[in-house]
Amino acid sequence: MKTPNLGPHSTSRQCLAESTATTADAHWQSLFNIGGAAALVTAVVIPVQAIVVVAWPPSSSVIGYLTLFQSNKILGLLDLDLLYILDYALLIPIFLAIYVALRRASESLMAIGTTLGLVGIAAYFASNTAFNMLTLSDQYAVATTEARRAALLAAGEAMLAMYSGTAFIVSNLVGSVAMIVISVVMLRSSIFGKAIAYLGILGNVLGMGLFVPTIGIYLALVSVVFLWIWYILVARRLFQLGSGRL
Repeated sequence: MKTPNLGPHSTSRQCLAESTATTADAHWQSLFNIGGAAALVTAVVIPVQAIVVVAWPPSSSVIGYLTLFQSNKILGLLDLDLLYILDYALLIPIFLAIYVALRRASESLMAIGTTLGLVGIAAYFASNTAFNMLTLSDQYAVATTEARRAALLAAGEAMLAMYSGTAFIVSNLVGSVAMIVISVVMLRSSIFGKAIAYLGILGNVLGMGLFVPTIGIYLALVSVVFLWIWYILVARRLFQLGSGRL
């Protein structure tokens, strides 16, 4: 069956649509550059996080954290994932920039993926108790009775339980699903390329393996490598979009 010849008017309309899309994306170049910068900073922070964990392993007890905060507040915050708070904050412009870039490929999936991503970010902020623990440490340092210290230790136990509890699990799972959905949309578009899409899918599937008994931590560590490369490639592509290279 021959393809009907729609004539020059159809070609003109197609060119006009592409021109309009390019102009519309040009209005978002600042967001693309901000998203690219956020992705690049995240790629720099990831190895720093690894160094912190290896050099100063997190404490396994509340009293260990309270004592650490009293000797070095910055190190105490780092051991309670201060850099992850930065990571999740940087994800906001990254999600928004990718949404704008891919929304025409699938508005519904991008809306779902971006919404899930923002929910995951909010859940992580709710789960992290680093600054709460810092305040608790200050109170513990000036406590004058054993009863007061015991109460503060109990509060610290509750904070650590919260940090690894429901909100943290929801954040990890929902955030990973969000990135997988967005990566699937990437496969349907030529804007980011299949390599970035597959890295996003693989890295986040492995990241959800954190909750697998025994080998979960190893799966999560492997996922970090794929996600680190993903952030670098996404930063590069968003900078290209920010410079008008669509």
